[in-house]
Amino acid sequence: MKVAIFGSGAVGGYFGGRLAAAGEDVTFLARGAHLAALQQGGLHIESPAGALHLPKVSATDRPQAVGPVDVVLFTVKLYDADAAAATLTPLIGPDTVVITLQNGVEAVDMVAKHVGKDHVAGAAAYIVIVIDKPGHLRHTAAHQLVFGEPDGTRSPRLVAFEEACTRAGFHAKTSTGIETDLWVKFVRLSTWSGMTAVTRCPMGVIRDDKDLFAMMMTAIDEAIAVGRARGVRFPENLVDETLKLIHRFPAESKSSMFEDLERGRPLELPWLSGAVVRLGREVGVPAPTHQFITTVLSPFVHGAR
Repeated sequence: MKVAIFGSGAVGGYFGGRLAAAGEDVTFLARGAHLAALQQGGLHIESPAGALHLPKVSATDRPQAVGPVDVVLFTVKLYDADAAAATLTPLIGPDTVVITLQNGVEAVDMVAKHVGKDHVAGAAAYIVIVIDKPGHLRHTAAHQLVFGEPDGTRSPRLVAFEEACTRAGFHAKTSTGIETDLWVKFVRLSTWSGMTAVTRCPMGVIRDDKDLFAMMMTAIDEAIAVGRARGVRFPENLVDETLKLIHRFPAESKSSMFEDLERGRPLELPWLSGAVVRLGREVGVPAPTHQFITTVLSPFVHGAR
């Protein structure tokens, strides 16, 4: 299977690296120091699932040099997604599928307006991983992809990709209800990213502090209320399962948005807590906790000043 990893940071680098190690034809599209490191020294992954070093990988910053592929894993940050999607055309063949791995619930529409809705599938990635330094990734927990066609069909192209992921040794699932899957992750991630970033605290502190825990649960309830008002059918056990996840998190866990805040990088805030507020306003559902998070973090949206 021919796969392009568009935006080969931590998430794309991990899944692309595993696929390449399993024999798939993978090209990494990256930029800057990370691209240079991939071209010169390959890809290194430290992981509880097994360390991986690929001394030679195919890496470029030019989609034109790659040509049409079977699957594009679209893994750029949300603030780059619209501009990046406009450059996808050279990778698109008659049956190419662009699998959007962005946080939030708006990436499918953002990409579809550039490549056509028939070429886009939504996805949720569950993984804890960071770039230690260019070309080096540190994976600490989870490695799962859930992806699905917008119409809920188990298309041959996604089933084939699911099989490739299984061969590569990580968990993958072709979903028949990807909108719900995306919203379930959105409810959790918008809250966790906002809470850890606004408090500058890892999950253990928030989980163990009575008042912060209550604030977190209120934020979860707000996001669920917005989704329901927009017609999303959530699992009945969503809150219970979310609580189980919260208590399983390592105490030192930080969201990627908190990591970005610490490093002075731009934030995905407008598509996380900001989106809860914006999407809620459209259907008349207030989200005051997410509004507080959005307001307090807004000075840092474009990175350190």
